[in-house]
Amino acid sequence: MPAFTHPLPTSYNADTFYAAILKQATDGVIIIDDQNRIVFFNPAAEHLWGCSASTVLGTNVDQLVPLEHRKHHGSYIAHHRKTGIHRLVNTSREVTFVRSNGDYVAAELSLSTALIGPDNKRYYMAFVKGVTEEVHRRKLLELQSQVFTSLAEYTTIQDVADMLCNKVEQLVPNSIAALLQITAQGGLSILSGKSLPGSKTNKLVNLVLTPSDIKDLCKNPQHACALIWTQKQSHDQPTDLHDCWASAICNGAGELIGIFALFSRNKEKITDCPQKIVTGCIPSCASIIEHEKTLYKISQFNNIDSLTGLLNRAALATRLRQMLAQAGQAPFAILMLDVDLLQDVNNVMGYQSGDILLQTIARRIASLCRGHYLVARLGGDDFVVVMPDADRTKACKLAHDLNCISREPIEVKGRDLVASLSIGISLYPDDGTAIEEILGASEIAMRQAKKQARGGFRFFGKGGNSNVRERLIIGSALREALQKKQLHLVYQPQICALTGTLCGVEALSRWQHPTLGLIPPSTFIPIAEETGQIEAIGLWSLEKSCQQVIEWERSNVYVPIVSVNMSAVHFCSIDLPEQILAMLEKYNLAPQRLTIEITESVAMRQDPETAANLTAIRNLGVGLSMDDFGTGFSSLSRLAQLPLTEIKIDRSFIENFENNISSLIVAEAAINIGKRLGIKVVTEGVEHAAQETKLQELGCDILQGYFYSKPLPAQEMSLWLETFPARRATCPHA
Repeated sequence: MPAFTHPLPTSYNADTFYAAILKQATDGVIIIDDQNRIVFFNPAAEHLWGCSASTVLGTNVDQLVPLEHRKHHGSYIAHHRKTGIHRLVNTSREVTFVRSNGDYVAAELSLSTALIGPDNKRYYMAFVKGVTEEVHRRKLLELQSQVFTSLAEYTTIQDVADMLCNKVEQLVPNSIAALLQITAQGGLSILSGKSLPGSKTNKLVNLVLTPSDIKDLCKNPQHACALIWTQKQSHDQPTDLHDCWASAICNGAGELIGIFALFSRNKEKITDCPQKIVTGCIPSCASIIEHEKTLYKISQFNNIDSLTGLLNRAALATRLRQMLAQAGQAPFAILMLDVDLLQDVNNVMGYQSGDILLQTIARRIASLCRGHYLVARLGGDDFVVVMPDADRTKACKLAHDLNCISREPIEVKGRDLVASLSIGISLYPDDGTAIEEILGASEIAMRQAKKQARGGFRFFGKGGNSNVRERLIIGSALREALQKKQLHLVYQPQICALTGTLCGVEALSRWQHPTLGLIPPSTFIPIAEETGQIEAIGLWSLEKSCQQVIEWERSNVYVPIVSVNMSAVHFCSIDLPEQILAMLEKYNLAPQRLTIEITESVAMRQDPETAANLTAIRNLGVGLSMDDFGTGFSSLSRLAQLPLTEIKIDRSFIENFENNISSLIVAEAAINIGKRLGIKVVTEGVEHAAQETKLQELGCDILQGYFYSKPLPAQEMSLWLETFPARRATCPHA
């Protein structure tokens, strides 16, 4: 192997050679001696720290150490010199330090140590590589990812904006970041900027951008700095802010939506690196502001009625809760308005016309209230006006004014419509102290107005509330009664006026509740109709009646016909004839032994479904009876067209007809109508012999009432016939 030849020129010694190499290194090189004095500081280090070697050589290295570590730096080195243990030696890490002009520099630091000279003195050598832009680029990408993740996790907009500003302040120490949003009026709203001095905050929120400013910002985003930063600070309002970097924020459509600004507390002018950070944050800032706007729109959508632009039910409840939460809340009135004409408009002119009507009325209500009162649409044709600090007199005046504006003609598709409002009024705290209670009271009053004074108004009365509670309790109990089979049927005999024998029975529902006791049909039948349970009760009555007729026959009790009441709801179903036929077949009952009783209102209906059902039922061979004949507005021409087999005269016409000539004339006319039409006539409410005699003289066919029997449980029918054997009908199969 050839001998090694030293490459150094004879004029160079080793120390000079290696020192020259370190001086020309692209990374900063700093060497300190055993006293922590800087003994070597190459040009690259001069560039990084912004100071010459002559100013630092011989001085303590602490001045180069990042501010947050400077206080304890001397003790760290002393500990390593003594123990040889130091977690930074022979490692590489990322650090941030301050240049001589106050600028912050990110760098990678590699630290090594060696024992030098005959005394083995410990020297430390640091290699420092400036990586500011790379670090900022990476951290900005990480920040953007954090922003998107936080928004996706439904973190509050305030928290996301604060997080972004905090991260940016860490990238540029000794700074304050602020995210500003442009308002609809061109002002600035501070989404985040908690550390801003009060004087600066006031200047920002009082700044209003002109159309020219907005145009300039859209064209040149960095023009934002000139708008929000004034170099010459006011002597009256001193501040510790000395510099500013800012950029306008535009959305995807190029519209100005905000400004992101970074203010520096450093007195020395530093590089443009913070401006690059601000620019790099703009996509994240835009996401935050756009997300905030989206949430606001969703909030508006959740609180505003889309058809009228008024508050919706949820928003109304929220506002009322806020009102009730205020200490010493003054009395207020709630007016619930129902548009009387809407259903007719929808049916005749279509729902689009109904919407036009609602929108017009909503505008009139809002215009009358002029922002003084709370106005909301509950849905359908119902509106609510909340009138603060109101009494009965003020509420009356407002209700009158509301009805006046509603009656002004409204043009819809070339027609002038005149609407009216039925208004219910409740007062806080007289009519309730809870939201649901007060709203419920106004709705009850509105329903009363709709029934009694359509186009007028009613105040809530305590009696109305008790009736509603009763309906709620009974309606709920009725549903349970159907499930637990608490209902039962009783049967009132019907007597042939000519022979005095049993010609049929009417099935009547009864309800014995375990705690409420006996609930009369006049109470629970209307509630069943309101709550949609009448259909189930009717079909149950139909089946139990058919079943009972067969069971009586097996016990040698012959009942020729059973009459069952069916409601208007049943006749809306095209399945009714098939349901009746199914019951007849199930119990093998002849059709002529069943009669379906209908009310006069059902019989007079002229809709196709009702007419088809009546005809189909009669075609089965089942009888049809019109109940309570004479109490409504029967049309004789309509009556002649119906496939009835009998009519029932209401009991009110015979209560005193021996002494009341008008009642007698009506009863006689009804009987004659039946005869002329060839159908049987049944009279209810016969209670004494004089009535029986008179009805027999008038030619009535069938009599029913307490004179013959009260409604009987099924098991007592045989005993009744045994007690009055003359009433027993002859079975044709006997």
